[in-house]
Amino acid sequence: MLEAVEKGEVYAGVVPIENSIEGPVCVTLDLLVHEYDLKIRNEIMIPISQNLLLNPEAKIEDIKVIYSHIQALSQCRKFTEDMGVAVHTAPSTSAAAKLVAGEKNAGAIGTNKAAELYGLKIAARNIQDYANNVTRFVVVALEDAPRIGKDKTSIVFSMLEDKPGDLYDVLGEFARRNINLTKIESRPSKEKLGSYIFFVDFEGHRSDPEIENILNIIRSNVGYIKILGSYPAEGDD
Repeated sequence: MLEAVEKGEVYAGVVPIENSIEGPVCVTLDLLVHEYDLKIRNEIMIPISQNLLLNPEAKIEDIKVIYSHIQALSQCRKFTEDMGVAVHTAPSTSAAAKLVAGEKNAGAIGTNKAAELYGLKIAARNIQDYANNVTRFVVVALEDAPRIGKDKTSIVFSMLEDKPGDLYDVLGEFARRNINLTKIESRPSKEKLGSYIFFVDFEGHRSDPEIENILNIIRSNVGYIKILGSYPAEGDD
């Protein structure tokens, strides 16, 4: 899907980037940094309800294996452990539902819509380990969004070298100008063990003069920086 956006075959795509239970969706972060030159132009917060999907004739006690996306399986870890079943990953919750259709001893974790599409029944609802299960999705396109006055910006950067205080100095640029950071995440750089890249979300648009100034200062103090996009904060789109 991201490839289709980059090639201009579709205008935009929607991908999950963060979950309130399991944290970052690492594959999305890695793709945005290493594989595709796309921009975030919006964010969407969606409450997630996970359900156990079975074939109509199946009973819960018949189930030996459950399939789903790795994030959904992680969000329902206690439930599957209590069932005492094996778990296997699938590319998506919809793919898991399709995979188990017609299989009496297999179930899937997924949505109401997936159950409808593949003729499954919902044997148990809201099986996630924690009630407050929200996933943050981002809309990605070739260009980010214009400034509206209540914006967020996402960047990723790596340090020139591993020295005490370097990360503190970069983040301090935001503190000194009273710019609120809404997220800080680190990921392996994939270059060598112990080398990391840092994802930072903060309030403001990249075209704001003060944000432009901060980004210019950061550029001169890091080894790599990529602006992932500026976009309206959730609730303002």
